[in-house]
Amino acid sequence: MFNGDIPMYIIIASGMTYSILAKKLTLMAAFTGGLLAFIIYSASGYPGLAMMSTFFILGSAATTWHQSIKKACVHQKETEKCRNVWQVLANAGAAAIAGIIILFFPQLNYFMFPAIAAAFASATSDTLSSELGMVYGKRFFNIISFKPDHCGMDGVISLEGTLIGIAGSCIISIIYAFGWGWDISFLLIVLAGTLGNLTDSVLGALLERKAIIGNNGVNFLNTLAAMLVMLLMGRLLL
Repeated sequence: MFNGDIPMYIIIASGMTYSILAKKLTLMAAFTGGLLAFIIYSASGYPGLAMMSTFFILGSAATTWHQSIKKACVHQKETEKCRNVWQVLANAGAAAIAGIIILFFPQLNYFMFPAIAAAFASATSDTLSSELGMVYGKRFFNIISFKPDHCGMDGVISLEGTLIGIAGSCIISIIYAFGWGWDISFLLIVLAGTLGNLTDSVLGALLERKAIIGNNGVNFLNTLAAMLVMLLMGRLLL
């Protein structure tokens, strides 16, 4: 009965093996990622797995891009190579929760499929805007005060980084559209992902800078916020 899932097992196993050998994830983080990938695939099929894989590939590439430039920035915790279990859960945990809801309540898949996409759109948008914004950003400012601030600090954004983040949301939304159809959900996912990314910056400025919450908590909350925004918009418009 599992013959049709063999390609999926190969994809997940290959991703786990690569992430360990390339030192992208710790051993436990790789197995955690594999478990989350299995849950997401079981709930949403290959489109869900493709979105998670795309986030991982783009995020890993962005993290290692122009490390020498990023070293000039104040904040370096986002540029660590080998990510742990908590970082995996922070970025993919919300999507996995949506997957579990689908498995137990399949009648909700119409709303939860876009929610999974929104979570990965937010995670991708946040990672790309943070990592590549440090490289290509020209002017940096605090998202709360809008005053000039230091590159790489929590809650600091740039126009270039924000636009790159929107592009990341678009990539995830395109994958969703190829898997589940082109409709208004495409635009809603991009919007939810972008709002999730901005939520990350707001939480970073208000809470993370004051050590009230850590980076993993902020990452989880931004993906969860994107999911909730998508569910609300889906309720009103879909």
